[in-house]
Amino acid sequence: MAEKLEDLKKDLSELQALESQAARRKVKDILSLEIRKLSSEITKLQDQLNTQPAAAPVASAAHKRYQVKLSNYAWDQTTKYVKFYVTLQNVHTIPQENVVCRFTNKSLELSVTDLESKDYVFIINNLLGAINPEQSNWKVKTDMVVINAAKVKGDSWSHVTELEKKVSDSQSQKFKTDDNLDLNEGLMSIMKNMYEKGDDEMKRTIAKAWTESHMKTNPV
Repeated sequence: MAEKLEDLKKDLSELQALESQAARRKVKDILSLEIRKLSSEITKLQDQLNTQPAAAPVASAAHKRYQVKLSNYAWDQTTKYVKFYVTLQNVHTIPQENVVCRFTNKSLELSVTDLESKDYVFIINNLLGAINPEQSNWKVKTDMVVINAAKVKGDSWSHVTELEKKVSDSQSQKFKTDDNLDLNEGLMSIMKNMYEKGDDEMKRTIAKAWTESHMKTNPV
C-alpha cells in the first residue's frame, strides 16, 4: 500500500506540471479533473495507512526451553544431614545463579535453569523426618548437584519419604501374614492326613486338638 501511494504522488506531481504548461482551457480542465481524482485517492490511502495496526513483531528465532523432571538420585545420611546426589551432566558449566534449591520443613525442590536449552526440576515431598530450611544447602559439583537437607532430629532415617516407609511396612506385614497362612495351611494338611490314616486313638487325639484350638480362637 505504501508503494502504491508513492506512485500516485509521482503521477500527481507530473499532472500538476503538465497543467501548469497547458495553454488550452479544455486541456487544463481535463488535467485538473485527474489531479482532483488523484488527490482524493492519495488522501484515502494515507488515512488507511494511518489507521492500519502495527505489524506484529517477528517471532524470535530462539526455540522455547522445555522442562524435564528428574527422578533418579542417590542418598546418604549423617547425624546432621540427609544428602541427595542428583546427577546432571554439565550442570557445573552454567552460571551459579541458575541452580537453586528451595526447602520447607518437609520437602525440597531443586531448579536448574537453561542447561543446554532445557530446564530441570527435582522435587521430594513428605520427607520422612522434619528438616531445617535455614541450615540446609546445596553444592554444584562436576556433573552433579549435592543437596544437604539438615535434620531437625539426629535420628537415622530408614526411608526418604513417609510414603516409602508406609509401602515398606505394608509389604512386610503382608509377608508375615502370608507366612503364617502358609504355616497354618501346612499344619492343617499334615493333621488331616494323619487323621485319615491314623487309628481310633490318633483320630480322637487330633479331634480333641482341633476342638480345643477352635474353642480358644472362637470362645463362647
